[in-house]
Amino acid sequence: MAIHITGLDDADQILTDDPFALLMGMMLDQQYPMEHAFRGPAKVLDRFGTLDPRRIAEADPVEFAALCTTPPAVHRFPGSMASRLQTLAALVVEKYDGRAERLWTEAATGKDLLARMMELPGFGKQKAQIFVALLAKQLGVRPEGWEAAVGAYAEPGFRSVADVVDPESLQKVRDFKKQKKAAARAQAG
Repeated sequence: MAIHITGLDDADQILTDDPFALLMGMMLDQQYPMEHAFRGPAKVLDRFGTLDPRRIAEADPVEFAALCTTPPAVHRFPGSMASRLQTLAALVVEKYDGRAERLWTEAATGKDLLARMMELPGFGKQKAQIFVALLAKQLGVRPEGWEAAVGAYAEPGFRSVADVVDPESLQKVRDFKKQKKAAARAQAG
């Protein structure tokens, strides 16, 4: 299956072909429009020449931050995200020999996969659940118990990036998030 999140064929192809790129995109998906966050790996590849976790982890932090901040930046907060990307790359090298897909191909259960995801920088429980749901819904990665591990994100609907497969579903996810924010404001007020 192919990933269709960014609205750009080349950026989506990078996410489809490179597990570390998909992981990077998910990490960047915070306080930034999701399609732009998931375009980040394509920007890094274009500017750095590779998405090899070893090379990213070993890159000079100042130089790597500079390429992440070059307009258009990889994120709304490019400096801090550059550092987090290098930390993510180092962890993938250290624990998974530089092969991001081992995070999910070697997970015994959905609970195990969720725990692995929550060890990553920038991945709290909700983001980890969404990424596990994305793996299941879009890539067919479904370890035993994945539905229980991700809760509501396993259900049909348009709740998160896990449900984005085209511009129409992207808009439905945006509408859902907007409704949730409005409901939270109304309840708080």
